[in-house]
Amino acid sequence: MSKSPYSLLMPDARTTSVVFSSPHSGREYPWAFLRKSVLDEHAVRSSEDAFVDLLFSDAPSMGAPLLSACLPRAYVDLNRSPDELDPALIEGVKKSSHNPRVSSGLGVIPRVVANGRAIQSGKMGLSEAQARLDEHWHPYHSKLQELLDESRDTFGEAILIDCHSMPHEAIDGITRSGQPRPEVVLGDRFGAAAHGDIMERLEAAFVKAGLKVARNAPFAGAYITQHYGRPSKSQHAVQIEIDRSLYMNEQMVRPNGNFQNFRRVIASVIAEIVAIGRDELPMAAE
Repeated sequence: MSKSPYSLLMPDARTTSVVFSSPHSGREYPWAFLRKSVLDEHAVRSSEDAFVDLLFSDAPSMGAPLLSACLPRAYVDLNRSPDELDPALIEGVKKSSHNPRVSSGLGVIPRVVANGRAIQSGKMGLSEAQARLDEHWHPYHSKLQELLDESRDTFGEAILIDCHSMPHEAIDGITRSGQPRPEVVLGDRFGAAAHGDIMERLEAAFVKAGLKVARNAPFAGAYITQHYGRPSKSQHAVQIEIDRSLYMNEQMVRPNGNFQNFRRVIASVIAEIVAIGRDELPMAAE
């Protein structure tokens, strides 16, 4: 029996146009997948955005839906296009134009986890890959678009907050000596995916909570931000990346002693974010 493709926590009443999504926090690993993997159960979790869904779990009590993946990114990556199929992993897939994500093993059905470690030996059949997309990728994205459509119908706009985490060392290459190290990276595809006012207020929300914020470097937003960010159609998308070391032990994949405190910090940020979706925004330029 197939596992559920997502968890949806709905508010008692939708009071904001904001929708929260956590596509990489799934941690239900199918037994058949683990049995075929050459990695142990701990190593295979290294590409997970572990506990991000828990960090943002106060969103429904503040009037916004929270959609979260159930299955892990190592099984199917919901932040990739469904046609990003890896010919090095999947039989019958033709090599297409160069895609650096696919080439590095991080297509919609990943070949590797963090640090380039292979998930399984050998290839899988195209039918197995397609089944993962049919059972998990498509239902998740169908529900996500449905939630955004409901926001636009009700509030005249939709704001998608795409919630992720990043390894602590992900920032090493961009932090200049003597400069504050970013703890949160906001990505709006360099302005293409969201109205500038939304980014301003999002950044202000994290800064108010005492967090150091960068924009679009090293993460500008992947498939979800690019696909759903349509400011001209009053549909905005912003990716949030949070330094995992703030709330978890990355090596052990466990919440650390600061987890509950940091969750309260994020709750204060959520309160500011949902307020953005209650206020009228200036019309985006056509």
